[in-house]
Amino acid sequence: MKRKKSYKEPLKNYMFWPLILTVPIVLLDIPLYSVNKKAGICMSIFALVYFAIALGIYMVYRSRIRKEVVNFATQYGTVQRKLLDEFEIPYALLESNSKVLWMNEAFSQVTEKDKKYHKSITSIFPAITRELLEKEEKERSIQVEWKDRIYRVSISRLYFHMEDGEEDISVLEAGNQYLTSLYLFDETKLHRYIQENREQQLVSAMVYIDNYEEALESIEEVKRSLLVALVDRKVSKYFADRDSIVKKIEKDKYFVVFKHKYLDDLMKDKFSILESVKTIKVGNEMAVTLSIGVGVSNVNYNQKYEFSRMAIDLALGRGGDQVVIKEGEKISYFGGKSRQVEKMTRVKARVKAHALRELFASREQVFIMGHSISDMDAFGAAIGIYCAAQVMGKKAHIVLNEVTSSLRPMKECFSEEKGYPEDMFIRSERAIEMVKSDSVLVVVDTNRPNYTECPEILRMSKNIVVFDHHRQGSEVIENAVLSYIEAYASSTCEMVAEMLQYFNENIHLKPNEADSIYAGILIDTNNFMTKTGVRTFEAAAYLRRCGAEVTRVRKLLRDDMAAYKARAEAVRHAEVYKGAFAISICPADPRVESPTIAGAQAANELLNIVGIKASFVLTEYNEKIYVSSRSIDEINVQLIMERMGGGGHLNVAGAQLSDCSVYEAKRKIEDTLDQMLEEGDLEV
Repeated sequence: MKRKKSYKEPLKNYMFWPLILTVPIVLLDIPLYSVNKKAGICMSIFALVYFAIALGIYMVYRSRIRKEVVNFATQYGTVQRKLLDEFEIPYALLESNSKVLWMNEAFSQVTEKDKKYHKSITSIFPAITRELLEKEEKERSIQVEWKDRIYRVSISRLYFHMEDGEEDISVLEAGNQYLTSLYLFDETKLHRYIQENREQQLVSAMVYIDNYEEALESIEEVKRSLLVALVDRKVSKYFADRDSIVKKIEKDKYFVVFKHKYLDDLMKDKFSILESVKTIKVGNEMAVTLSIGVGVSNVNYNQKYEFSRMAIDLALGRGGDQVVIKEGEKISYFGGKSRQVEKMTRVKARVKAHALRELFASREQVFIMGHSISDMDAFGAAIGIYCAAQVMGKKAHIVLNEVTSSLRPMKECFSEEKGYPEDMFIRSERAIEMVKSDSVLVVVDTNRPNYTECPEILRMSKNIVVFDHHRQGSEVIENAVLSYIEAYASSTCEMVAEMLQYFNENIHLKPNEADSIYAGILIDTNNFMTKTGVRTFEAAAYLRRCGAEVTRVRKLLRDDMAAYKARAEAVRHAEVYKGAFAISICPADPRVESPTIAGAQAANELLNIVGIKASFVLTEYNEKIYVSSRSIDEINVQLIMERMGGGGHLNVAGAQLSDCSVYEAKRKIEDTLDQMLEEGDLEV
């Protein structure tokens, strides 16, 4: 412990200065004698008189001055303490152990505690923990709520030391060298004004009728105007009840503006207009569905409109019949429980085919890639795009890293012996070396950048094309010059087969090429049992005319015995959860080369059990847990998988989990199902 500083020492020095000045007077008097003796004597007498007077004053007034200094200090401290006690801002001092040492009157009134209260501050404000107070930051602030008020608590440390030249003179032992001061600033009004300002901001929304043409075709002509009028009335009334402006901009599109304070009300209501509009029945066989895109931004109205446009595109890309709210990078989803209606017109496929042909015509090199651990749909779609590039005379490469056991027989049909170039299939490392900024990169069967075979070349390419049939999520491939995403399609192979018919009249698929595309449709539709529409069979008929052979494809898609047994074990050990969900674990047999495919096949087979509405099969592979989920029609497994970071379709979805065991992943699925059942997003 360092020496304490006394107030007497500096005061004594100040009072001693008049006496010390006698010394230089005497020193000046000595040479004066040699000049003038009389002057020297006078100077000596003056020095003696001065010294006597100064000494007398020092002796007489020393105690009185000390007393006055002490009285002044006492009065000053009393005034200072009184001012601090009457300080309008609540203020308190805490000991280093977080106990309240002292509080002023304002702090006592706010906390309703007596000024003798000396318990821990945490007992008053739980948010102010001892760990927070022990942090080394000199000043910090947090927000706390007390009663119906909101306070900003400013926390700072008060260290006890006095400066003496270069040296700090401490008065407290080590480990107890500071107090903590708390200031409470009432920011209730500020927060209320911020909230009111936010609530008054306008939010833009776009409302589209998903199946306008299809719904009108399912009704008598004389009732069509009535159906449209009822939909208009439903939409207008729903938003008008919330002080909104609704403007019909096209026959099946509305633009809506409302205050931000009503957005929470709409979210709590879960946008009941989605279900309400489906109840409109005037003889129409098909229920009307809506898609809504809401844009929220603090920047400007142009940004709000841009966000609402991006949100409606995302809602339509996810299959419609849902609401997407985009607030900066945050995206929220509501609805999306019904299957998207298949579009009967092929105009979009023809437009995309012509756009792709023009893009290929101006480029020399084409790269094609699907998702990692490629399946038959990604492979078949890649083959179709490869054929399109070949007919244009362009050099094309398919990026393929890992060839699964189910894919190998089909890939062997494209060897050098069969007349295909050696570099038809390349790995990611080679693709990174070969790709150029002006190359065309076509991504098939995925719209998520992190799911692709080589995400690096996405950043290296300026001409990106996306063909996919999965519903879009918040993470999508950005800056695509051409995007063709149709959630109603059974598979990407179906979309590519349609596109090829309009791409070039000189295109002719070889039998093995047609087999690959046909196999992709066959696998994704589970032998034409799920997600099949008129256009699915039309695409299959086109491939059959090109030489696809059903028997030959079936032979190529057969499993080996180890994979078949793994699938059977997964089915045998399945557990039924909540009476409607089948959950199983596909065994990690080293003899199974593609366990994820076996897991997906097991999930399909579990749906054949009576009472099962959705199935989930977990497969541990490459230090990740792969979840394959399937349903028939009652459960939207896409919403379930999105809660777990995945995605997919209404009845075919999946997710990839890391940093957890297969049993922890199973528990996570059960917790997700419980939460969605409790929130009403699932019905058993």
